Amino acid sequence: MHRTPVQTDRAPGAIGTYSQAIACGKIIYLSGQIPLDPKSMTLVEGGIEPQIHQVFRNLAAVAEAAGGTLAHAVKVTIYMTDLAQFAKVNEIMAQYFAKPYPARATVGVSALPKGAVVEADAVLMLD
Repeated sequence: MHRTPVQTDRAPGAIGTYSQAIACGKIIYLSGQIPLDPKSMTLVEGGIEPQIHQVFRNLAAVAEAAGGTLAHAVKVTIYMTDLAQFAKVNEIMAQYFAKPYPARATVGVSALPKGAVVEADAVLMLD
């Protein structure tokens, strides 16, 4: 099956050897997004809440570049450096996703790129 890279300047550019997303037929694999402002490529300030919002805005921008939206997400994985903030992720995630929510895993990690406290990736299924 043909793999097509997805790229948008509305989300941070890759900071490593990966694509923002890869489309493989109707399945879109979105790479992990950390809370970087896509214009400045710096972490958003103000603590975990602005960082969570930026992660979901970045994912939404890549989803749109692939021809979908976050409503097409079937699986989301969230990485956090502080699982005590899990309830805040749930609260904010509900602002970006509607029921039925996608399948999800949340993983506690010791560190994330650029000092981020949260990262998320997703798999979309286009109609």
